[in-house]
Amino acid sequence: MNDIPKNAKYCYFASGCFWGTEYWFQQAEGVFEAISGYAGGHKANPTYMEVCTGLTGHLETVKVGYDADKTTYEDLVKLFFETHNFTQKNGQGPDIGSQYLSAIFYQNEEEKSVAEKYINILKEKGYDVATTLREYKNFYEAEDYHQDYYFKKGSIPYCHFYNKIF
Repeated sequence: MNDIPKNAKYCYFASGCFWGTEYWFQQAEGVFEAISGYAGGHKANPTYMEVCTGLTGHLETVKVGYDADKTTYEDLVKLFFETHNFTQKNGQGPDIGSQYLSAIFYQNEEEKSVAEKYINILKEKGYDVATTLREYKNFYEAEDYHQDYYFKKGSIPYCHFYNKIF
């Protein structure tokens, strides 16, 4: 774990398989940690196998810890949209199911407003945005073998690619 900066903040993004989401956020300026896990569901402390059933209501989500002196929530929202297919309605790439949906879990009205701003910009550009905004309620860290997946494997994501939009 990296040192936690004085001006640390956290945000939560679901964009399909958490391995690819984690990969892109780990490389972002000002991010000191990205943790794969599960958010939005109704079962406490779900396992990966339980989430995979689609019955817990959780989405594969990444908790992003960032230094607010080095980056902004707005920059992270832009990166979120630029690193997955936010128009896919039933999952992400080949990963199909409710646990792979695109969502931003906002913690306050400011985060919600920023997310809405970028969804509206994308709609103005002609995109049919499938990303939903959900009030943050919970986050459960995924099992250890899911953490830092692509760094451990020494490869890059198969369904998360960077595409400059903003």
